[in-house]
Amino acid sequence: MVDTAGSPKRLSKDEVMALVDEHFPQVHEGNGRVTLESLAPMTAQVRMAYDPRSIRPGGTISGPSMFKLADFAVYAIILGELGAAALQAVTTNMTMNFLSRPQPGDMIAHARLIKLGKRLAVAEVELYSDGRPDMVAHATATYALPPAKS
Repeated sequence: MVDTAGSPKRLSKDEVMALVDEHFPQVHEGNGRVTLESLAPMTAQVRMAYDPRSIRPGGTISGPSMFKLADFAVYAIILGELGAAALQAVTTNMTMNFLSRPQPGDMIAHARLIKLGKRLAVAEVELYSDGRPDMVAHATATYALPPAKS
């Protein structure tokens, strides 16, 4: 979809989740269903529901589970900004710093795009345990965007 100026129409959180549910439903499988809680220009908040399968030895949320949450949060923002044309966007790089051990429970991602170019999108994500003020992980991500159709 494009607006009257020829730019992609920004999607709502419900429209993004409809695209995800149609084209990428497996993101909800495994450990921790993801929910797009809010979506605004260049930002999103995503919740990953607690699932006992996400606990690693030592009683904390596993790194791969947190990676999934951060990665999905960035993908959701890109879809929100570019619509269905960005379904084929892919992660090209992600760096995650684990800052503290999250307790078992829902995880929240606060994500924002730093740059949205023609070929690449760059973002950062802060991860929190639900209801706790201290960040448990910080990620930066780069996505390769599909070529624009002419």
